[in-house]
Amino acid sequence: MRHVYSCPLRWADMDAFGHVNNVVFLRYLEEARIDFMFRLAPGDGSPSFSGGSVVARHEIDYVRPLVHRHAPVTIESWVTRISAASLTIAYEIKDAATPEQEETVYVRASTVVVPYDLEAGRPRRISAEEKAFLEEYMDDAGSAGKRPEKQSEAVAA
Repeated sequence: MRHVYSCPLRWADMDAFGHVNNVVFLRYLEEARIDFMFRLAPGDGSPSFSGGSVVARHEIDYVRPLVHRHAPVTIESWVTRISAASLTIAYEIKDAATPEQEETVYVRASTVVVPYDLEAGRPRRISAEEKAFLEEYMDDAGSAGKRPEKQSEAVAA
């Protein structure tokens, strides 16, 4: 299963070349990741993911430029790895396929996230409840992390 987030584009996201700046994609990934992780946020007394988390690593392949428009972009997220004290989330930032148009992928990325105990000031282990939630989104067959097929189309402004 994948988490789907609809991310609005902002006028300020564009750079001098008229497309979304490479750094802005990290913000898009953050928005999708927070939306995904807080699906298990406390609300029914669960302490899951309430202590915080930190990003240990990002990896991004820019596949094609994304030009500003009013329609949001789709960000699909899924889990590719769970260890005792970290997880890897993969993403695709894209326009989904429609009957009139093929799927268009702009970015493939992954993030290593480490649960963090803010009070103790150190990383912590993933709880059984968190692991059960994350396993629902486990998919190591996803395409994030693969190199774009046509490197000549890659964009890194």
